[in-house]
Amino acid sequence: MVRLIGYFFGIGAVFMLMVAGAVAVFIGKINKELPDYEVLEKYEPPVMTRVHASDGSLMAEFSRERRLYLPIQAVPDRVKAAFVSAEDKNFYHHNGVDIGGVARAMVNNVKGLGSGRRPEGASTITQQVAKNFLLSTEQTYDRKIKEAILAMRIEQAYSKDRILELYLNEIFFGMGAYGIAGAALTYYDKAVGELTISEMAYLAALPKGPANYHPFRQPERAVERRNYVIDRMAENEYITIEEAEAAKAEPLHVNIRQTAKYLFASEYFTEEVRRQIIAKYGDKALYESGLSVRTTLDPAMQVMARNSLQSALLRYDEVRGYRGAYKHIELGSDWGVPLGEISAFSDVPEWQLSVVLNVSSTGADIGLQPSREASGARSKERKQGFIAADDMKWAMRVMVIDGKRTSAKSPEGVLKVGDVVYVSSKKGSETAFRLQQPPKVEGAMVAMDPHTGRVLAMSGGFSFSESEFNRATQAYRQPGSSFKPFVYAAALDYGYTPASVVLDGPLEINQGGSLGIWAPKNYSGKFSGPSTLRYGIEQSRNVMTVRLAQDMGMNVVAEYAERFGIYDKMLPVLSMSLGAGETTVLRMVTGYSVMANGGRSIEPSMIDRIQDRYGKTIFKHDSRKCENCNSEAWSNQDEPELIDDRDQVLDPMTAYQITSMMEGVVARGTARVLQDLKRPVAGKTGTTNDEKDAWFVGFTPDLVVGVYVGYDNPTPLGRGSTGGALAVPIFKNFMEQAMVGKPKSEFRVPEGMMMIPINRRTGMRTASGSGDAFMEAFKPGTGPADSYSVIGMGDFQEGSPIAPSSPQATRALSSGSGGLY
Repeated sequence: MVRLIGYFFGIGAVFMLMVAGAVAVFIGKINKELPDYEVLEKYEPPVMTRVHASDGSLMAEFSRERRLYLPIQAVPDRVKAAFVSAEDKNFYHHNGVDIGGVARAMVNNVKGLGSGRRPEGASTITQQVAKNFLLSTEQTYDRKIKEAILAMRIEQAYSKDRILELYLNEIFFGMGAYGIAGAALTYYDKAVGELTISEMAYLAALPKGPANYHPFRQPERAVERRNYVIDRMAENEYITIEEAEAAKAEPLHVNIRQTAKYLFASEYFTEEVRRQIIAKYGDKALYESGLSVRTTLDPAMQVMARNSLQSALLRYDEVRGYRGAYKHIELGSDWGVPLGEISAFSDVPEWQLSVVLNVSSTGADIGLQPSREASGARSKERKQGFIAADDMKWAMRVMVIDGKRTSAKSPEGVLKVGDVVYVSSKKGSETAFRLQQPPKVEGAMVAMDPHTGRVLAMSGGFSFSESEFNRATQAYRQPGSSFKPFVYAAALDYGYTPASVVLDGPLEINQGGSLGIWAPKNYSGKFSGPSTLRYGIEQSRNVMTVRLAQDMGMNVVAEYAERFGIYDKMLPVLSMSLGAGETTVLRMVTGYSVMANGGRSIEPSMIDRIQDRYGKTIFKHDSRKCENCNSEAWSNQDEPELIDDRDQVLDPMTAYQITSMMEGVVARGTARVLQDLKRPVAGKTGTTNDEKDAWFVGFTPDLVVGVYVGYDNPTPLGRGSTGGALAVPIFKNFMEQAMVGKPKSEFRVPEGMMMIPINRRTGMRTASGSGDAFMEAFKPGTGPADSYSVIGMGDFQEGSPIAPSSPQATRALSSGSGGLY
């Protein structure tokens, strides 16, 4: 018997040794396959980039995983308690694996055999960290063993707080949200520290299965799971029974964060910033690196720019007539369903889409597009309104249908049942509306600080939702006469003065070859004879500008245009002196800023500063040096000075002269309406051939604004649609708002500049009290001519290939002696 027992004991011992050996071999194999858990020390999850305006307002967020990394010190204790209660109540007491929890899971799984119920895993928070960071999600025993081994090693290497920090920032909550901070923003539009017990419990319920507890598709299961977490928090004494009962009595109160809550009217600006960051740092940096971007945008000024441009485009468009319905639908039994499927402009909240339900001689009954609920679905509520005949009178006056102009005597001739149209509510009424129409004409506007190059506002068109094409930075258009100040600035730098006289008379230029003869004309078709440079720019005389450029040489003009940043490489042909080349509004505003700031080069910037996820500044626009700004103590030393080492690309005195001449454009020229602003303003209008583009770029001592209006597919705007008629009013409307509360300041006169009275027409010195006297700015060593001379009179000398061809030219010939001053 003893031998038999010994025999069986020996067999058992050998079997146990074999099992132990097999386990050792298996564990050894598993150990070799285990990933290095020390990578958790350098954990840098994909984090969203946030873009802010100059005042800190949130403009946009960019991410592939909607996550904001939150240090454990910033997570409230009750939020930690909610997740521990929901996922791992013994978290602070086990060594990575909860043996009791594993035993309970095994018992429950045995009981559930054949029920089809998913097996319980009993994973601790530490095990979930091991799985999420280092392993796959496959449901195998190998993976569970690896998970347990890694969890114990992680517990030995890291503190409980560090493990919980990794967990809370990595897990997926559904709705595209990763991490507790991202989830709080997504589900409740709150910071983590603002969550209520009910809200933190619901978020703690989600990691187990976000789709299973969806707030809109599975609301009952969501509440049940949330209440389970609340009960566990009370059971673990993190909250009182009274608090738990009050929290369970609350509805879910989910407030899904909408992207429309970003800063109003900033879409074009934001998109340009996005493109710049990708160009500078790459796609991954934008969507995963958690950058903090502080832009130059002034939110109040941005709204002013948007409203000024939009209202002007609408006014112009309405005068041209109604072009028909936006879309047409069949009403059916519920008009709200097909109407709700049409995308409306998300960035024009003043407008609503509507469908015409009935039309009569007095107006039209309309149904308004149903609003969206928090779930994203359209509301079941159906609201209606009315467009009175007077509120669509503009459409009745002129209609353009299939290219033919017509009119209507009543609303019945304008609208028909099923037409989908935009409407805006009338002030003080919820049922009265005005008919609206998205304009075909487009435009752009840029406002810049001329001293720093900071872009304060940018509007790239009527609606970003309708068209993401940014006409301020991407549309290359002919600037027309708004380019002329650069020609005149080059001339002033090359020895001409504002009192230099140029012939404004007929001019014919042989361009050679098949190009033939070019005869530039003034907009009015008339000539003024010999006139000063000041008169030429104030009255925007084309022929004078061409003669001046011809006399000076187009290579000089091209050099200055490139120096100012208007063109990268300008073709040095005479037609370019009239703005025949193509450039952008932003480039034009940058060029004018050089003249406004006294001739310093400008680098336009839409970004002030970029910081990485740790707060380190990796980009700063202001590159000025300050050698004594970091003194440790005050010892009566002089205040530190910022060193402006930017290039001086234009003589400061030249900059003042051309500014003074452009003040004359406002005082006596094509922008006289701006005198109503009652403050110093300089600028220049621009109109291209056939009035396809209308421009105005103007500035005060501290703000430069450029405006462009035109069709995306260059088409004539109509006779009289000049820069003065279209662009200047937009500038004026904007400046009236932007200058409120701003002190009135004069343009800065450089030291040494001389003011001498001259005759406005002849450019000769005169008595200061005479009728045509004007105080003109001259550089030291220059002044009015001692004898009258006219640039361009040589064109009419005997034997010249260009002879007088009109009475105006003959009169011009007899009014001067010729030659160059």
